[in-house]
Amino acid sequence: MARIKDEDIQLVRERIRIDEVVEQYVTLKNAGGGARKGLCPFHDEKSPSFNVRPAQGFYHCFGCGAGGDAIKFLMEIEGLAFAEAVERLADKYGIQLRYEETGAPTGPRRDPGQRQRLLLAHKAAASFYAEQLMSSPEAVPGRRLVTDRGFDQAAAELFGMGWAPKSGEALVAHLRGKGFTEEELIVGGLARRSARGLFDAFQGRLLWPIKEISGEVIGFGGRRMFDDDFMKGKYVNTSETPIYKKAQVLYGIDLARDPIRKQSQAVVVEGYTDVMACHQAGVLTAVATCGTAFGEGHARVMRRLMLDHDAFRGEVIFTFDGDEAGQKAAVKAFEGDDEFSGQTYVAVEKRGMDPCDLRLNDGDEAVRELISSRVPLYRFILDNTLEKYDLDRADQRIDAVREALGLTAAVRDDSKVASFLREIAARVGIDPTVVYAERKKLSQQPTPARRVSRPTQSDQQRPEPTVFASFGAPQFADEREALKALAQYPHVARPVAADLTDDDFVHPVAREIWRHMVARGLPEQSDAGWLPAVADSLPGDDLRRVLGVAAVEPLHASEQGAVAVVPAVLVRLQELSLARQITDVKSRLQRTEPTAPEYQEVFGRLVELEQRRRGLRERALGAAL
Repeated sequence: MARIKDEDIQLVRERIRIDEVVEQYVTLKNAGGGARKGLCPFHDEKSPSFNVRPAQGFYHCFGCGAGGDAIKFLMEIEGLAFAEAVERLADKYGIQLRYEETGAPTGPRRDPGQRQRLLLAHKAAASFYAEQLMSSPEAVPGRRLVTDRGFDQAAAELFGMGWAPKSGEALVAHLRGKGFTEEELIVGGLARRSARGLFDAFQGRLLWPIKEISGEVIGFGGRRMFDDDFMKGKYVNTSETPIYKKAQVLYGIDLARDPIRKQSQAVVVEGYTDVMACHQAGVLTAVATCGTAFGEGHARVMRRLMLDHDAFRGEVIFTFDGDEAGQKAAVKAFEGDDEFSGQTYVAVEKRGMDPCDLRLNDGDEAVRELISSRVPLYRFILDNTLEKYDLDRADQRIDAVREALGLTAAVRDDSKVASFLREIAARVGIDPTVVYAERKKLSQQPTPARRVSRPTQSDQQRPEPTVFASFGAPQFADEREALKALAQYPHVARPVAADLTDDDFVHPVAREIWRHMVARGLPEQSDAGWLPAVADSLPGDDLRRVLGVAAVEPLHASEQGAVAVVPAVLVRLQELSLARQITDVKSRLQRTEPTAPEYQEVFGRLVELEQRRRGLRERALGAAL
């Protein structure tokens, strides 16, 4: 059995930048002191508690406790095995890995894990389909539809559009020729099995590859082109697979990722061609769900990209058709509005056109104007709510007010509530005092929450062994600071740390981590691979969690300031250790008779300790100059 050589794993850790890896999935903002902060991708949260320290190569979430290095992050977020994560990062940074045998039998390098194989199969399928669309005579209907919808070849190539041959066997044969097994094709949703054998999942359809945020192809969406298609739906997507979860996938997110981050805006449309039309028209933040309604999973992806919380409010714009189905979709989006801290909007074309039809009919500028003409989602819902009532009747006006008041819960800014109440009064044609009176009645009634949120990891108490819980006590603050100094600036700490001993750490958690740092050896210069290597050597997740906190919790020192702060922190730890020793010696001296033979020896020990303490202070001052 083969394993990656340790020195190559270390090389990967030294070369990669953890913030570059994390930012494939999470938008990070500078948090000062060399740290960066964002919304945790591992649990639901409204304010950012996910911290990344690029210099230390570590991340830690103070909400759910997740933490580790770039390899651990990729393992957790992509569901990869350790070796697969290392291979993925090595490939990204152009590092050639070497393998060594760990067992008696010798053989070829092991195959990557299931996920990596499925991704490779989808990548090969996407290339095959794209080539078919551009060159196959059979794909003429597909090419014609692309043109008829207002797109050229460059647009089709940008979105990776493809064609599934009608034969039903072409893709299976192609992928078998590349070494993929029947099981891999079936599990990945690329093929199906019948009594006659394996056949392509898509046949005679125009295809769009569905990609995850990192750009990896994980599935396909296909449009029906022929009446004899065995799939009856006009649009059909890949079935759920180990790599394709429709409740978390947004079509176009790979292209829209960076624009969404920069603009803190996302536009949600309803179809593949709508995404294409928006991007071609310059609305680069457009994405679409894949065969399902917009839900919690999609919202979490967007919030992480927009850094959507109270300090950095994002803007989500939904586009819906003007028909009844579009209105129902708007209501469903409104019910999930509390997924976002920022305001949600809706843009509906008055003639009921979707962005693709609008672009065909009126051009790119019309698409941009549609998005810019957005109205708050609550106002759109208010309009639809009031349409249900006969406002010429007094009793209907009161009923309309009562239903409309339920919408005020969606207004994020309390200062806007009064304006909203006046708007309701004006729209209904009723005295504002009546609206205020009805709202007061409503506020005095116990009302159920708009939605029941499932408890997140951060809402639950994490059971911790007593020894780890006690490390947070005030008397161990200096040891915690020392671990932070050692974890974040080991090269700066190295000269002073040479005089530290196990006895300087009282708490067993700090002492154990310190021992593993010493065993690894503090680096002479900044080394992003050092801390992850120390974490790997620790005998337990609890210890690694403590180290993760030490790696990202602010030390209140820049790289330059650390030259003064780090030695002072470590000297403080040594001073406390010496103070404990001095207290013990003084106590012994008080119990010793001045005439006793050992009195001078104990006294001399006391003088020595006091001199050492003064020397520590002088050394700290010298290190800071």
